[in-house]
Amino acid sequence: MKTKIASFLTAAVVSVLTLASSSFAGAESSFYEKDHVRGFVSIGGDYRGMRAEFQNYVNSTAFFEGGFVDPTDTTGALTTPSGISYNSFDSWYIGLHINVGAQYKQFLTWFDFNFMPTQVSEKPSDDVNGHALFDVKWFSYGADWMFGWKLLGENNFINVIPAVGVGMNLINFHMAAEYTVSDASGNQAQLRDRYYSTLASTFNAELEVRLEFDPIAVGVYGGYRFVRYNSLNMEGIEFQNPAYKYDTDNVGDTWFVGLRATWLFRSEWQRKQDVKL
Repeated sequence: MKTKIASFLTAAVVSVLTLASSSFAGAESSFYEKDHVRGFVSIGGDYRGMRAEFQNYVNSTAFFEGGFVDPTDTTGALTTPSGISYNSFDSWYIGLHINVGAQYKQFLTWFDFNFMPTQVSEKPSDDVNGHALFDVKWFSYGADWMFGWKLLGENNFINVIPAVGVGMNLINFHMAAEYTVSDASGNQAQLRDRYYSTLASTFNAELEVRLEFDPIAVGVYGGYRFVRYNSLNMEGIEFQNPAYKYDTDNVGDTWFVGLRATWLFRSEWQRKQDVKL
């Protein structure tokens, strides 16, 4: 239920901001000088520390040991695997980012597209009890619509930029084997050699300290990303893992610190000044 409320609030905020932006852009020039807008792109990388709940969620889900269906057993009974030993996933990962946005005087807005290298725990052997095993993997990606403000002025060499934003994120798991999973009603389904995904709503807050060598800027940033994942759907079965369950709101929170390089494009007003010179 909390995820549904968060998703609704996210959609509502995005809708209001979109309407406000459209209205602002259509206002008289005395309120908005569009030739002062500067586009920018940036790339960044950061160290993401996972909350304990997030690490537990990833490991208990990725390494879930369900039952195997034995095709020689006409009763359809499930056998429990044994002797499987994978390395668990660490409490951190590397986040990579591409930002595309615009600056109007001290105000900035951008889309932060984030992704991470796939984390892999390699299979310990070719099979167990005659059943094939796979590498256990997980990765995530998403996007946040961010809004920031340059506290020390538009063109200051050193600047401090707080920012907040809302968005969404997708997490993907590849399990160890063709396990059979069950839901609360006893319905069963067999996993396949593929990724299983679930979506989350996000709230992101960060603070950047930036040095500007116009048109290039470099900055150090850090912050916290609040993430709540929906239940994981596997072959039509809502995954119920007794080892870890937060209703339908699975914690995916991370804190982060990283580096960012930005290229600022010249505004129309700046290009006009170049022509005059």
